[in-house]
Amino acid sequence: MILVLWTVVTAAFIGIAEGHRHHRRGGGATELEAFHYAAAGAGGNRAHVARLTDFGGVGDGVTSNTAAFAAAVANLSKVAYDGGAMLVVPAGRWLTGPFNLANHFTLFLDHDAVILATQDINKWSIIDPLPSYGRGRDAAGGRYSNLIMGYNLTDVVITGNNGTIDGQGETWWKMFRNKELNYTRGYLIELMYCKQVLISNITLVNSPSWNVHPVYSSQVIVSGITILAPVNSPNTDGINPDSSSNVRIEDCYIVSGDDCIAIKSGWDEYGIAFNMSSKHIVIRRLTCISPTSAVIALGSEMSGGIQDVRAEDITAINSESGVRIKTTIGRGAYVKDIFHPDDNFDPKAIPVVRNITYSDVVAENVTMAAKLEGIPGAPFTGICIYNVTAEVVKSKKPIWNCTDVEGVSSHVTPTPCAQIPEYPDRITHCPFPEDDLPVDCVGLEECSYWRTNP
Repeated sequence: MILVLWTVVTAAFIGIAEGHRHHRRGGGATELEAFHYAAAGAGGNRAHVARLTDFGGVGDGVTSNTAAFAAAVANLSKVAYDGGAMLVVPAGRWLTGPFNLANHFTLFLDHDAVILATQDINKWSIIDPLPSYGRGRDAAGGRYSNLIMGYNLTDVVITGNNGTIDGQGETWWKMFRNKELNYTRGYLIELMYCKQVLISNITLVNSPSWNVHPVYSSQVIVSGITILAPVNSPNTDGINPDSSSNVRIEDCYIVSGDDCIAIKSGWDEYGIAFNMSSKHIVIRRLTCISPTSAVIALGSEMSGGIQDVRAEDITAINSESGVRIKTTIGRGAYVKDIFHPDDNFDPKAIPVVRNITYSDVVAENVTMAAKLEGIPGAPFTGICIYNVTAEVVKSKKPIWNCTDVEGVSSHVTPTPCAQIPEYPDRITHCPFPEDDLPVDCVGLEECSYWRTNP
């Protein structure tokens, strides 16, 4: 079952716990400087703090820091169960290849710190495809490693004083468009089989492909981040929870060449066999710009199922669609003619889509109020639309395009299609759950990082 709940579409972008400074005088000309940042659950103040420069890091934008990041994580992981550790990336431009994180670990990007992804393709090792996909998305076979990775970790924080991770993706985009890649592009951040994850107060730019990819993970919070990519860049999705549960996305600003948020759960027979759904996901106070894609997409890879998705206080600016459910018979996904079925592909595997709610929505300057296309013989059911106003400009497209769907509506302008009839006296609201998800009960506490300045 899929439950999409959408309310109120006006909100300002709000940064959560943005770093700020306090100064204390010390002896002579020395002073202490503090940055305050958010941490979730157990990931509070770490007992051990080190800087990348302690491990030979050089922030000149030219020197490779791959070995420095690896050494830093390896050393700090030794104190994971002794109060945890934080690696501070200070101001500078820190060129690096892919690197891993550790348990009970915080990666902190200071103000004016920029982690630069290397453009040397040989520095990106080849890793196996995800088991719920069975193959790469760009090309059959393996995939390039991701820039920042975590595997089977607990209590991981990526945060900062609005530092930046720059994927330098233009080289990858050109190779992808020219069909010069033999493997699938890596992502900026991928956390696999992880729990208790917080990503906050950073800026991600120019990812080679997806930006943030929690996969097979739980208890994930993404709060107060900015994601920027050219609107014509290929597959630069913002945040993609994939076969993950209890995910909270809030107060984020995304400009993307693809979907701003895409909820996924594996692809075709691989996703069906892996059988791990995405569920209990809340998205609030999101601002999205994506002229050719969706603000929130479900799919196209959704073969493991998607359930209980709640979205509220969403601002969509110059976007192709607000909420888009992408699927088709057999695949559980729509893949734009790039991939083809494998030997075990089941053409009779029909996805079930039901219980979709849209409430309290205002849309301006749109070419269609809605495009609702179900599957012949397996219609999308349980659609409820309440208190929705769409200002439709002159267009050759139909105002409503409805096929193979069933539902009800009330107080909707313009008048919806016959498959979603209006019952203004009977329908006073559409259902929206009032219970809190477990991830909603995780508070963000303020922590401090102190440093001495000469």
